[in-house]
Amino acid sequence: MRAIELITDEIPPLTHTDSGEKALRWMDEFKVSHLPVLKNGNFVGVLSESDILDKLDLVENLDKLFDHLPRPYVFANAHIYEVLAKMSEHRVSVLPILDETEKYLGCTTVYHLLTVIANTGSIKETGGIIVVEVNSMDYSMAQIAQIVESNNAKILSSYIMSTPDSTKLEVTLKINQIELTRIIRTFERYDYVIKASYQKSEGDDDIQQRYESLMNFLKF
Repeated sequence: MRAIELITDEIPPLTHTDSGEKALRWMDEFKVSHLPVLKNGNFVGVLSESDILDKLDLVENLDKLFDHLPRPYVFANAHIYEVLAKMSEHRVSVLPILDETEKYLGCTTVYHLLTVIANTGSIKETGGIIVVEVNSMDYSMAQIAQIVESNNAKILSSYIMSTPDSTKLEVTLKINQIELTRIIRTFERYDYVIKASYQKSEGDDDIQQRYESLMNFLKF
């Protein structure tokens, strides 16, 4: 998925003539801590709530309050992983999206991005989750998939996490079965360490409830 497909119409940009008071009011209204700022239609930077609160005279316009603003952004054809990386690197709740001439196209938010990832990452699908640990040199998704599929199951999505000071990988698997005992035992026979498992029974909506709680927390 590309950045241009992640644009949300819910967040309008500020202009350089807007006051600090208006910026704070909009941040509160749209439940974000950052907003893009335009000058004569051109993207000039991203304003943060903390930057505004450091100022004394909030009736002044943004041009007078700030000589310089940070300019985190991605181009329209950037992959969703690049969008995630940029938002994490700059710790912004809103990220502008520009075309190849750096014309402002719109922005995306943490909440909107997580919603998209949840929908495309099969989080809402019925099934269970297994977290397996493996040496990085021994990692093989082909073998992992073979283990899962040998139990008449399929991997709906996967996520790999590593740390710089470790030779281990944690592989999180969303599987299309609600009973994972046989799959776990097969992994253990292949010397995989099971770090965690989350099984969802047909009458248990715990995973769905946690997802919805997270979405509501981020929005409100």
